[in-house]
Amino acid sequence: MSDESAQQRAEGVCPIIDIDYREPRPAFGHYASLNEVRELAPIVYNKTPFKGYWMVTRYDLVKEALQNPEVFSNKVVSALGDPDKHLYLIPQNLDGKAHVDVRHVINPWFSPGSIARLKPLARERAVAMIEELEPAGSCDLAVDFAMLYATEMFLAILGLPVDDGKMLLPLVETVFRGFFGGDPDEQSDAADEIKKYFEDVVSDRVDNPRDNTTDLVTFLLQSKMGDEPISEQDILTLCLTIMLAGLDTTRSALGFIFQHLATHEDDRQFLIDHPERIPDAIEEFLRLYPLVIQDGRYVAQDVDFHGCPMKRGDIVWLGLSQANHDPRKFDRPVEYDIDREFNKHMAFAVGAHRCLGSHFARMELTLVVEEWLKRIPHFRLATDEPLIERGGQLMLKSVPLTWEV
Repeated sequence: MSDESAQQRAEGVCPIIDIDYREPRPAFGHYASLNEVRELAPIVYNKTPFKGYWMVTRYDLVKEALQNPEVFSNKVVSALGDPDKHLYLIPQNLDGKAHVDVRHVINPWFSPGSIARLKPLARERAVAMIEELEPAGSCDLAVDFAMLYATEMFLAILGLPVDDGKMLLPLVETVFRGFFGGDPDEQSDAADEIKKYFEDVVSDRVDNPRDNTTDLVTFLLQSKMGDEPISEQDILTLCLTIMLAGLDTTRSALGFIFQHLATHEDDRQFLIDHPERIPDAIEEFLRLYPLVIQDGRYVAQDVDFHGCPMKRGDIVWLGLSQANHDPRKFDRPVEYDIDREFNKHMAFAVGAHRCLGSHFARMELTLVVEEWLKRIPHFRLATDEPLIERGGQLMLKSVPLTWEV
């Protein structure tokens, strides 16, 4: 079914818009636009980019669709990329039993108990990096701290040398550009280079196995999905996927959190005075500043979804950001409220494909805020110029901070 016919089916059924969410905007511009679109209708049709897509905009409908993988398949996981040229990821692109089998193997690695073993290292590295920055009296949080910290922690959870991050980060950037309108050939080349890095790791672990409780590749080589060993190709894809999922999101979340703390003195002072409330603040930051603004899905079978005639082959945008700001679920949804009673946000999505690394992310973000406020409690933005956020999967490109030494 062509996308032109999808647009034709939408005519007279729901609003039709033409907004490209891959483009950079001033900070928080994507949220403002998406909130306006949500109030147009529960479902709209966006005729850009590529073939166009249905947008599910409200909390209850987004949750319903995420919990219905038989209709809304993970064959496509972003509405913003070319559905005919997407990078294959595991377990994101799997449905049904294949997805369950993979998650059964890797879920324990990212469980709260497993993550706890990394907490001392995560705290140690946060302290060391903050204390290195403190004497300078300024930094670009996004570049000088968040990027490096996220990379080191990602490599730590896999059991790999943290110094390898300097080589891997530019490749990750190229892969992400490909998701949101960049050159798909450049994306493919970068993904191949990352896989080549992991090929060398896998080859080494085959000959020299490490401790399978601290080294992910060794763990995967010694694991089975069902009755079969995991293929080396699937291990390479898993490692690539985990890298892409973990690096960008953590550093991006830190950027939005520290922008907020730098511009809301009362909120920052409250956390200085009540550090035990930092985990609650992290939950509210995750709701208020969702980085993954959408989950894409492929319509696997014809369905009339709340009055919208979706056909097999259509692409659907499930609005995680719009759900997190839906006034039907959250009181004063675009305001920060650490005492919010209902905060079942969708920053990590819901359903079978809920974010694998959510426990790890919460630990990292909490530790960084704790240790930063102990050492640099009072800071502000070092510019009056508007901050710019990347489109697609949101990230503040620069968060310049300054403080008294």
